Formats: sequence, structure tokens, C-alpha cells
Amino acid sequence: MTMRFLTLATTLAFSASIHAGEVGVAVAANFTAPMKEISAQFEKDTGHKAALSFGATGKFYAQIKNGAPFHILLAADAATPARLENEGLGVAGTRFTYATGKLVLWSKQPGLVDAKGQVLHTEKFDRLALADPKLAPYGAAAIETLNKLGLFTPLAPKFVTGENIAQTYQFVATENAQLGFVALSQVFVDGKVTEGSAWIVPAEMHAPIRQDAVLLTAGNGNLAAKALMDYLRGKKAAGIIRSFGYER
Repeated sequence: MTMRFLTLATTLAFSASIHAGEVGVAVAANFTAPMKEISAQFEKDTGHKAALSFGATGKFYAQIKNGAPFHILLAADAATPARLENEGLGVAGTRFTYATGKLVLWSKQPGLVDAKGQVLHTEKFDRLALADPKLAPYGAAAIETLNKLGLFTPLAPKFVTGENIAQTYQFVATENAQLGFVALSQVFVDGKVTEGSAWIVPAEMHAPIRQDAVLLTAGNGNLAAKALMDYLRGKKAAGIIRSFGYER
């Protein structure tokens, strides 16, 4: 009886491994931490493996246009997936919003950033980090916020520009910049900012950072890609996404 059970278990495991696949995913840098967690849970639950690449949405767009073999794009905006779909590089009807991001002004120094962001009007900092607005939607949101505050021109000489939001975060984390505009998900765990001081930028200060996913044509017919797109819509993924400060 024991041998029969072991044989059945082995057969089922072997069968699952045959049907398991791999999906290549281009992931916006701001979504690094939650996607690593989602990917691990996805592999545990389905047997499929997600090969993750992290970077700026604008750069991923260029790479996909040049034939990069990604199966799914998790963008930091809604425009890029729509553009890829219109250009025939995304599968029509597969786009959806997997997260809505939040912008935060953050410093590693406790007490430097106040709850209303008034530090931006002071001389308490020499460098302000933000992501390249041409490549990273969070950078565009930061510029929009500064324009609404009337601070873009006076603060422009203090800008330190990151290629993407991950590099921007590193500028502030290493204190090469005293403060910077980063994604809330980079500093938010279990319902609070874990280190330093922060001002969560009110949503009305910039256009919504709606982050869309799209199945790319290279992934059409890939069972692992379809499974991941379905998984991202599910309850487990939603719980992880919210735990990092995003909205759904």
C-alpha cells in the first residue's frame, strides 16, 4: 500500500513537472519587491517558474520593439501596454490594471521630511532625487507634483536623476541625496514606512499611476504566461500587492 502511494505521488509530481513552464516577465522597477513575493508564491502554487527582469518601463518598451523575448510586461504606466497592443506587440484584450502606485517623498534621515512635504520649501537639503520622467512614470509624477507646488524651477538645480525608480531609491538610501521622490512600495512594509521620514504625496497632485499588465505576442500560447496573468488577478496576488502600499 505504501509503495502504491509513493508510486502515485511520484507519477503526479512527474506529470506536474512535464506541464510546468517558464514565463519571461519584464517588471517595472517599482514593483520589484511585491513581484518577487508573488513569483515565489506562483511557483509554489502552480509549478510554473517566472523569470523576472526589472527596469524602467521606457527601456523595456524599446527592448520589446527590438525583439526582446519577454512574454509579459508589467509596466509602471497604462500608456506603454496600450501602445504595444496598438503596434501588434501585445495581445489584444489582455491588458488590465494590476496595481495603482503611490508616490512618496522620502529621506533616510528621521524627521527630515514632514507630514506635509514642507521640507521642499526649505534649505535643509542639497540634492533631490527623482527618476527620469521620460523613462519612468514615477519620475513624471514627481515633476507634475513639483509643478503644482510651483517648485520645479527653483529646485531644478538640486535634481539628481535616476535611470529608473530603483536607482532613484538607491540615491536616497545611500544618502547621496538627502531626499527624493520614490515609489511608496520601496519603503512601505506591513502598513508603515519602515525607515527614515516620508510624505505620501496626495493623489490629486499628479495623474494616477495606473500600472497595467499586457500579454506580449511572444507569450501568446505560453501556458505559464497565461497562468501568471490569471494569478495576478487573483486574491493571493492582490493581498501581496496591497501589503506594499498599492491600490487595486
